[in-house]
Amino acid sequence: MKFSFSLICAGMAIFHSSLASAGTPGVEATASPSSARVIGEIPDGTPPPPEPAKPGSAVLARDILKTEIHQQGGRTITIQQIKPIALPAPAKPVPPPDPAVPDVQARIEEIQSAHPEQELLLIGATIFRTQDETFRSLVTLSPLGGGESVTFFSSADFALLSGFTSFIGTDGETHSLIMSWGNEKIGTVGDLATYRGLDYGLTTVPELPTGKATFAVLSENPDAATLASIRSLHDLYNNEHDRLQIAYEGRERFRLQNEAKLKAHPPQPKDIVLNYWRTKAPATQQKGVTAR
Repeated sequence: MKFSFSLICAGMAIFHSSLASAGTPGVEATASPSSARVIGEIPDGTPPPPEPAKPGSAVLARDILKTEIHQQGGRTITIQQIKPIALPAPAKPVPPPDPAVPDVQARIEEIQSAHPEQELLLIGATIFRTQDETFRSLVTLSPLGGGESVTFFSSADFALLSGFTSFIGTDGETHSLIMSWGNEKIGTVGDLATYRGLDYGLTTVPELPTGKATFAVLSENPDAATLASIRSLHDLYNNEHDRLQIAYEGRERFRLQNEAKLKAHPPQPKDIVLNYWRTKAPATQQKGVTAR
């Protein structure tokens, strides 16, 4: 299985531990279309603009006191002792705002009112892709901060739900998402139960209708809040499918281009110059003083 990761976390550990308690699957359609949507832009593989050049730090020859040259792994490492450089005094740390100050307290209340506590979802997903381009996602969702993990099958391609971290749910509230996911190729959907059943603790693979993405819960007695989060994810997927698909394909093209470029032109070791200077030794190490 080849894994790709979006904000790597312990989602896969949750994924494996929840399958042991899988129950009788029941297919459930997603909620009616709503305002569920991704917040901001979705990365589509477009390279970021180049960073501005950093200022140089050339050392004049007259300021070099000693030079040592070493060869390592096809590159030259030059170590130079130089004359001390006067560095500016470090800035004093800025103290945190005092919540007791009325203006600060008012600002905190304003922020809390504008940004209520967000739900954070931890997800581990395996997307099984068949030879006829059918796919099924086996997913475990665990709400951070409370609630039991829930495992479910989905007709949504959860690879498309990577690349972003925040979205507006069906309830109109902001949710955050941390997901680890991977692709696995199989012959047919039937192979999933026949050949992969023991690996994933499955006894059956529920049939999911075509059309809008739906899901079938495997875990027993999922709580209402977690089910609502699963519905929000599917509502988001259905609402934003085309946008998610375009962004995912762009990221994949960029990844494959980078892999090909690195294979054709592997990075070569570069020479390094390390400059250092000596400072005054601590008082306990000066001549005539013995440290104990």
